[in-house]
Amino acid sequence: MKASETNFLKFLQGTKQFIIPIYQRKYSWTIQQCRQLWNDIVRAASEDQIKGHFVGSIVYIEKGLYQISSVPQLLVIDGQQRMTTLTLFLLALGKAIEESGQPYDMTKKKIMNYHLVNSDEEDELYNKLILTQSDKDTLICLIADKKIPEEYSQRVYENYTFFLDQIKKSEIDLNKLYQGIAKLIVVDISLDRDHDNPQLIFESLNSTGLDLSQADLIRNFVLMKLEPKKQEELYKEYWHPMEKSFGNFNDSALFDRFMRDYLTVKTGRIPNIEQVYSSFKESVFQNNDLIVQQIVEDIYRFSKHFVKLAFQTEKDKDINQVLMDINTLKVDVSYPFLLEVYDDYENQRLSKSDFISILKLVETYVFRRAICGVPTNSLLRLLVKN
Repeated sequence: MKASETNFLKFLQGTKQFIIPIYQRKYSWTIQQCRQLWNDIVRAASEDQIKGHFVGSIVYIEKGLYQISSVPQLLVIDGQQRMTTLTLFLLALGKAIEESGQPYDMTKKKIMNYHLVNSDEEDELYNKLILTQSDKDTLICLIADKKIPEEYSQRVYENYTFFLDQIKKSEIDLNKLYQGIAKLIVVDISLDRDHDNPQLIFESLNSTGLDLSQADLIRNFVLMKLEPKKQEELYKEYWHPMEKSFGNFNDSALFDRFMRDYLTVKTGRIPNIEQVYSSFKESVFQNNDLIVQQIVEDIYRFSKHFVKLAFQTEKDKDINQVLMDINTLKVDVSYPFLLEVYDDYENQRLSKSDFISILKLVETYVFRRAICGVPTNSLLRLLVKN
């Protein structure tokens, strides 16, 4: 691992491409965070005594199997949020300079060629920053000054528009504004894939657990060690469909609930909802004979059962009606048991009539115990005994 402080704009210069791996979360900075960055840049631009302003670290894999083209392709392990936001700021500044019609020391063309594109390259190698699937096309269209796609990244577009509006309505000289961003400092941390463990470094950088959800941590843990091609295969076939079924994890609490129930089924223990990731890692290490694809396939299979239970999306109307009746009682403690039963039904180890009978039995137990005042956390024990 090599680490050094460096000027952010110089960090971007030269022919290179930063890729946000497919397992990373999508771009998520809000207007509030962009406003804070804007204020920091304006302050740096306005106050001569400020020689530099630290904005964080950028960690990436520099060597190894990822070097597959003439353009160094660097996989960003940490720092994609600030890197994307600063890219949007530079893009907006270039647009504002172009539309002003005024002569400036820094032109849009220079900003593009120095910091945003590899001007001698074509296709995707042309762009210095490649985001994850849900954000990639929107940024590429903005850089190419083309119409954004119908299914665009709302955060990418809104934050770009925010910076463009702030620049246009501010009275700051655009040369000074560029000088402000030129004062930004990052810690440049490059990893050697042959000697560094990206997963351990990633976890240490996010040890507080405040920035990433349990879903983010689990996805990264599962996919990070794989080669990019295999990452993409598993992500497209299993993880992305699962994300969509959970509403793209906009509310990660539901996925955390699923993983807790999934781990309860697999381990026989109910993990703390705040320690789902730790429990998942422990479970994987205890079953180290399983390959990553088997783990992802298994999670995906049970996630489909969970989504049918939670959202009542079972296509069979008879079954779905019983699921609706169960969920009316709002007793989630039955989910681990129901996941196992659902899996038996999907694998034809239970007939439809037997499956419905078991679902109705669960509904009856839940209702009767609620009426009698018996704690609902005894439900699984009662079902097993009976």
